[in-house]
Amino acid sequence: MTEGTADRPGPAATADVIWSPNPDTARNSQIERFRNYVNNRHTLALDDYQALWRWSVEDLAGYWSTLAEFYDIQFSSDYTCVLATETMPGAQWFPGGRLNYADQVLRHRASEGSAIVHVAESGDRSEMSWSELHRQVAALARSLRDVGVREGDRVVGYLPNIPQAAVAFLAAAAVGATWAVCGQDFAANGAADRLGQLGPVVLVTADGYEHRGQRYDRRAEVSTLVGLLPTLRAVVTVPTLGLAPREPRDLREISWLDATAGESELSTAQVPFDHPLWVVFTSGTTGKPKGIVHGHGGVLLAHIAQLGLQFDTGPRDRWFWYTTPTWMLWNLNVSTLLLGACLITYAGDATYPEADRLWQVTEDTGATLFGASAGYLGLSETQGLTPRATYGLSALRTVGSTGAPLAESVYGWASAAVGEHIPLVSSTGGTDVVGAFAGGAPTLSVRAGRISAPVLGVALDSWSHDGKPVRDTVGELVITRPMPSMPLRFWNDPGGERLRDSYFSTYPGVWRHGDWVTIWSDDLSMTVHGRSDATLNRGGVRLGSAEINHAAERLPEVLEAMALGIEEPGGGYWMPLFVVLRPGEILTESIRDRLVEQIGSRLSRRHVPDDIVAVDALPHTKTGKMLEIPIKRILQGADPADVVSREAVDDWAALARFTALRRVPNNR
Repeated sequence: MTEGTADRPGPAATADVIWSPNPDTARNSQIERFRNYVNNRHTLALDDYQALWRWSVEDLAGYWSTLAEFYDIQFSSDYTCVLATETMPGAQWFPGGRLNYADQVLRHRASEGSAIVHVAESGDRSEMSWSELHRQVAALARSLRDVGVREGDRVVGYLPNIPQAAVAFLAAAAVGATWAVCGQDFAANGAADRLGQLGPVVLVTADGYEHRGQRYDRRAEVSTLVGLLPTLRAVVTVPTLGLAPREPRDLREISWLDATAGESELSTAQVPFDHPLWVVFTSGTTGKPKGIVHGHGGVLLAHIAQLGLQFDTGPRDRWFWYTTPTWMLWNLNVSTLLLGACLITYAGDATYPEADRLWQVTEDTGATLFGASAGYLGLSETQGLTPRATYGLSALRTVGSTGAPLAESVYGWASAAVGEHIPLVSSTGGTDVVGAFAGGAPTLSVRAGRISAPVLGVALDSWSHDGKPVRDTVGELVITRPMPSMPLRFWNDPGGERLRDSYFSTYPGVWRHGDWVTIWSDDLSMTVHGRSDATLNRGGVRLGSAEINHAAERLPEVLEAMALGIEEPGGGYWMPLFVVLRPGEILTESIRDRLVEQIGSRLSRRHVPDDIVAVDALPHTKTGKMLEIPIKRILQGADPADVVSREAVDDWAALARFTALRRVPNNR
């Protein structure tokens, strides 16, 4: 990964500081209180974030046990040690300890204010108090037990992003069942590809959802899905659209109102630290979606650390991160309840009726944190939105971004258009660990184009192909020591072979995530260049596709761009750039020339593509990520149906059109 670096200017090497912490705010943050707590508890003199991070990854047992003390995590049975074995995969955390994720949420049941605020696409709004959240969770847990749900059973959801999804998850966790969910934009077969693997006993679903002003009746899809889940004993239905029930099925059917009626005493199952909490699924772009199993204790600690320390989330906060139940951000969002924060859920399209819809929701709900994909924030920039002038954002103190590398220009836009006092915090992580590897903190500055630092407790590094740490140049993102939220296992992978092949085959015993990154030696901030399995490799020089895409998207005519590197028979190499232009624009020679100049001047001549091709649309996963590898394989001759599941793609027609873009090798 070091070859050819002299040819690359490294666009973030001299990144400007866009935002610096307010000293008073930083001093009163949870992470500063935690640093002082650590110093007193362990007789240390850690004087800044970097020192705290180094200690947290050198003394994993000390860090994670101190975090549990600091946040008063209640174990019903004492653990014998913090980390029994450090081997990856297979690290054993807090053996002997018993607890329940739901207890940490519902300890806030006497809090005032709202636990969940929900906004529908229509603008209708509802609020759920902490006491009502506790009541509904207790009642639904009773109903689940009444139909025979026991520890280790699976309860699944086929739901929009509504408060009932959070209630159902917490009730399942309370009884010791394992939860999984996907959104209702999936057809029944796509949902069954995921949920059917688990052999669920209860399905929680809805009669439909709204999207871009349309009502989607999903009763027929639910009936089909039920037929594909033969292990079900009961179906609980939320009347989101108020539709009449369909004909009865040969299992117990319960309305949401009945399932959550009345008062019940909540008794939570006290389960081992590594008892399965939920299963989240890979996107399905390389075959059938893989189920990733995470445990109660690992998720509890990792999410409290990320949300409490890195985002300074607490009871005063109202947390709005746009997501769907299919994306792991839904899981992280629900975990804001662990810290007593108010969760804001939104069920609707991000850009309907206008591109600024999410900024409007941010104002309407008084959100203190607003998070979205890098794509939405990039769209806000290219659309020329000025939220600070249009909306009252006085409560907003942080904007978050994840899902893809964030273009350097978006940082400057956010400072000017949202507020120079509001940090734009970019993070990187994954469904695999249902959280972040690197992100921000209230004590860290933000530089354009960089992620501020590794997250505490995450032994993040950048390695060359021969397993040596590298700085100020591109390397593979690796994790050298275990995290509590690493997968317990893949579902239906009893020998662990698929898990090892996915993360540990390149560097045995070390997690390779599959991203190209540069860690900057001046402050341990980092730049993510894109997926290493989609790397552009021109003449032996590895190039980051995200940098080319971002450079192209700086042209006002370009909505979205995707660079690919295609190995051809006979040793040829083709590096096209596909662009989606604004409505009414066509790909003229003038635009081509400006794209070449933009990429060449901002990066290098080596980054200039062989061809620039205009397409009507670029397909993505259902969570908004580019389908670089499937498209590359299609351009190399594969059939679309052989490289990606139709249910994993947001625009199958756009993907299929790439079959017509294959070219004769070595004949540009």
